[in-house]
Amino acid sequence: MRGMKTEISAGGVVYRKREGLLEIQLIEDRFGRMTLAKGKMEPGETIEQTALREIEEETGITGRLSAPLQVISYVYEHAQLGAVQKEVHYYLVEAAKGNLQAQVEEITGVAWHEPAEAWKLQRDSGYDNNDEVLRLALEKLGVKV
Repeated sequence: MRGMKTEISAGGVVYRKREGLLEIQLIEDRFGRMTLAKGKMEPGETIEQTALREIEEETGITGRLSAPLQVISYVYEHAQLGAVQKEVHYYLVEAAKGNLQAQVEEITGVAWHEPAEAWKLQRDSGYDNNDEVLRLALEKLGVKV
């Protein structure tokens, strides 16, 4: 598709181990759906820097990249630009520090969940294109779903 603008976003599945237990971070967006932290790349950033910045901005957590997970591509219709090719790069991110704090303009809430609960929430009220991203993250963390 020549001439189509490409927009790159990045984010990730954030996890932590607390008292030996694995926890997965999920965001509730303003539409009441479960989702993952992600956002648009800014000039001068690498895709990895975008993922970590967006996670920190949306959730208050700084993290370390553990592994790439998946790139999701789709086309959407932009009011001014027309058709835009969107690429979202997802990473597995280990929480390093910070306190959970939802970015109020963008999201309703953010919380830690044990893996089976995170998977159920994703399946029940998440976006379909995040199913595979979360499944891959859980697989890399040794969790069977």
